[in-house]
Amino acid sequence: MIVVGAGMMGSAAARHLALLGAKVALVGPEEPAQKAAHQGVFASHYDAARITRKIDTRPNWARFSQAAMARYGEIAAAGGVDFHHPVGAIVAGPEDGPKASMIRQAQENAQRDGIAFEALRGAALRARFAQFRFPDGVLALYEADQAGWIDPRAHVRAEIAGAVALGVALLRTEVQRLDEAGGVVTAHCADGTVLTGGKAIVACGPFSKAEGLLPEPLPMRVYARTIAFFELPEAEAARLADMPSVIYVPPEGPTDPYILPPVRYPDGKTYIKIGGDPADRELTTPAEMKDWFRTDGNPQAGAVMAEQLLRLMPDLAYRGITYGSCATCFSPHGNPFITHQTSGIMALTAGNGAAAKCADELGRLGALVALGEGIPAPYTGAFD
Repeated sequence: MIVVGAGMMGSAAARHLALLGAKVALVGPEEPAQKAAHQGVFASHYDAARITRKIDTRPNWARFSQAAMARYGEIAAAGGVDFHHPVGAIVAGPEDGPKASMIRQAQENAQRDGIAFEALRGAALRARFAQFRFPDGVLALYEADQAGWIDPRAHVRAEIAGAVALGVALLRTEVQRLDEAGGVVTAHCADGTVLTGGKAIVACGPFSKAEGLLPEPLPMRVYARTIAFFELPEAEAARLADMPSVIYVPPEGPTDPYILPPVRYPDGKTYIKIGGDPADRELTTPAEMKDWFRTDGNPQAGAVMAEQLLRLMPDLAYRGITYGSCATCFSPHGNPFITHQTSGIMALTAGNGAAAKCADELGRLGALVALGEGIPAPYTGAFD
């Protein structure tokens, strides 16, 4: 079995395939040291913090998260890498008006699945989380158990280490082309390596659209995303040490942001991160995707998000704001693509903006489908 793409879904799929007894080669390059000059592919897990939570407006994604989060300890132990920071998470939005459906659906799903949360509004919300200035009429669902953030780079390192310990072969190169003939799939790699196997799983995020990988183009939309980083002084990071992650639909505004609490990044600095672009910019070709990843995002979009963070956290003390680039992949049906295109080549991609926290479960489902099983209950809907 060849897994093409050593990111969040691919590394998880490789580990689960090995757990199920398959012989696996996992193929994917290292993170580039200097992205501005990098000519190869990129991955969207090149970051230090992503929100994790069980509460979601979509039933499948809530359950993907519940399953994956239950295995965080197992993944960390198997790979010898800690990546989970359970500082809590808030999902917040207006209880009434045109945007009320988000918080209503999130609350209904949490109640259905028995996810523990604290419902806060008005004075109780301001007293519990004084660092925020949510407007009147907003309901916040605070999830404490396991919710918070994960380090996606560390998550991938843990998955890969666990997979390698189970016998998975790791090749740090790019697959440029897949061929299939006579029941055998052949992977041609950028460094000249040629691999053969009975099946290949293409788990390359936005680059799953690259010519030569999947036999048929995916109806997947890839959007450029900008992230704003607020660098914090040490005293401010200490003041906000108990800050939860936040998903927020404001009653008014150009975007629905997500906010990470203070996290120390590899450069030694501590940042609060906010994302949630005010407009979608579609990337249609791998060349456009590479051009975008080499940038630091769109400063105009970043400024809109920065303004929104300062409305929510007007007392925030910070040294400066920088921006970064990322990309998200969306399917027409709202679920990931976990599907065979031929008997030997299948797709595992389309995180729909929510895959980091539940990548291990998506990888497990990809492994099951690769081995001839279907998507199990309680998941419903299309995956192809």
